[in-house]
Amino acid sequence: MFIVDCDCHNYWSSATVLEPYLSGLWRDMFVEGEKTGPVGAFPHGHRPWFHPQDFSRKDVRPKTEADNYLIMKEKHLDKYKVDVAILTGDEPIEASTLANPYYASALVSAYNDYQIDHWLPKDDRFMGSIIIAPQDPKLAATEIRRLGNHPRMVQVLASQGSIKPYGDPFYHPIYEACAEVGLPFAIHLGGHGGVNSTAIAPAPTTFFWETHAILHMSAISHVASMIAHGVFEKWPDLYFVVIECGVAWVPSVLWRLDADYKALRKETPWLKMLPSEYCRRNIRFSTQPLEQPANIQHLWSTLEAMDGENTLMFASDYPHWDYDDANTLQIPPAWKSKIMGLNALEVYKRIPRAQAANAA
Repeated sequence: MFIVDCDCHNYWSSATVLEPYLSGLWRDMFVEGEKTGPVGAFPHGHRPWFHPQDFSRKDVRPKTEADNYLIMKEKHLDKYKVDVAILTGDEPIEASTLANPYYASALVSAYNDYQIDHWLPKDDRFMGSIIIAPQDPKLAATEIRRLGNHPRMVQVLASQGSIKPYGDPFYHPIYEACAEVGLPFAIHLGGHGGVNSTAIAPAPTTFFWETHAILHMSAISHVASMIAHGVFEKWPDLYFVVIECGVAWVPSVLWRLDADYKALRKETPWLKMLPSEYCRRNIRFSTQPLEQPANIQHLWSTLEAMDGENTLMFASDYPHWDYDDANTLQIPPAWKSKIMGLNALEVYKRIPRAQAANAA
């Protein structure tokens, strides 16, 4: 079976690996400036809650910088015969929390160059993500155009946390750039702090487990916003990928969007289809974290209601504590080949088709 992991986190032991990729004022701020955390931490506006233990699995404990790849290769890529791993970084998406958009843009640009130099050459299975700081869409668009033609960069990635819902015209320069270079736009759980003060709920949550359970709240806003503002009418070939935000909420939200659109469509005359039709055509969701009801048939009925056979893509979330391995994912068996890899081929056009053919 051809397996594409759409959410594989490539870590570093220290953010100081970015120093060679920063210069002038930005390097000075990175080396000498204030941070949330000790030397080696990545600058960001921290969230109001703390994880009670650690984000990573207990068996993933790198001791050297090289271990970050070697452990991933042993415990994930080789063990589960992953054909393609789309790298999603980790801390760099938190640049979206910074009030200074120029510094944030310099940081993600440094990370993108580090990723291309340090990670992509390590393994032919790796594909990269262009991480952006969305608080300045014009600078983000410049970064997309700078790296958008790199053959192994397969998506543009921002945090789920943002200062506005992503359909807002404020962000449209990002999608214009995505369309120019032919890349999907993806959001990943994160960015819950700093200027993104209401990224998860109407007010900051208290506990990590509480936050983790409702992590889909801002994703709902982004999905509704992207559809309502006509992003997929302006750019009909653009894919919007929602990573690590759960999936069981999708049918109920689409039902409500369809019903209210039918009653109030005069507000958005630019829309030509039902919201659910835009979703099926343009929006894709990662499987991780897949909900776990006591009766698996309840989940499968929900997935069927969102056309999950065609809208879901496998994600492991390696190496986080709620990691999903490719062998135990509870999806309908008849859908497995599509969800595990073939759906990703439709979204990520730069994945070599020869790899999929060889796996088949």
